[in-house]
Amino acid sequence: MTRVLLQSYVMTELNLVTSARTKVGVPGMKKTTLRIDMTPMVDLGFLLIAFFIFTTEISKPASIKLFMPHDGNSIKARDSRSLTILLGKDNHVFYYYGTLENAVKNSRLVQTSYDEITGLGKIIREKQSNLHQMGIDRKELIVLIKPGNESSYTNVVDTLDEMLINGVTRYALVDLEKEEVNFLKLRN
Repeated sequence: MTRVLLQSYVMTELNLVTSARTKVGVPGMKKTTLRIDMTPMVDLGFLLIAFFIFTTEISKPASIKLFMPHDGNSIKARDSRSLTILLGKDNHVFYYYGTLENAVKNSRLVQTSYDEITGLGKIIREKQSNLHQMGIDRKELIVLIKPGNESSYTNVVDTLDEMLINGVTRYALVDLEKEEVNFLKLRN
């Protein structure tokens, strides 16, 4: 029996086994059998499986924890540290600082958008900067998010995303007051 070993550049090997049988009256025939070593292919398969399992574990979607306020007595927040965001229909976003009465009295109930440069994120960063200039920690900002009945779920998620992007740690989803409902009806 003669054994020939061929090895290619891909790390697979072919084993060719040649045997010569001689029978009486028949010239010697050589019979060749081919055997392929699949070990490198199996190794590659397991590496690919491990890679795909690892990447699917990494790419799980992130979620935010949302703590809803409890029913009961309300807690007063200082006007200098609060920002209220009203969400209306058709992607209308309004905001004011402090109380609604002061905002209406001083015409400080302002409309904005979700634009990256001039929208809601800029308003939040400016308020955080103002707090920092007054010697108050930026994390002391309290944001009240008040979605209207006609606002979309997407608007609420976009607003929550802005909280996450800008590092706002104190925010809550709150029901609209009667005056705010009337204001949104007039503006929509």
